[in-house]
Amino acid sequence: MAGMQDVGENIQTHMEGAVLIIHIDTTHRGGLSASGKTVRVASTEGNIKLPCGVTLGLNAYVKPD
Repeated sequence: MAGMQDVGENIQTHMEGAVLIIHIDTTHRGGLSASGKTVRVASTEGNIKLPCGVTLGLNAYVKPD
């Protein structure tokens, strides 16, 4: 999609007018957490400032099988 911006592991964003759209592939599996209790699906790996001026900090995870 035109205008998509990668903003972390498995996170893309774009603007539709004044609305921020966040895309995450929910089938993605990243690394295991340090504690081993969760598997990362998507992460900004800390807070990031987007071009629209919004600061975003996002972590999505699942329990391991």
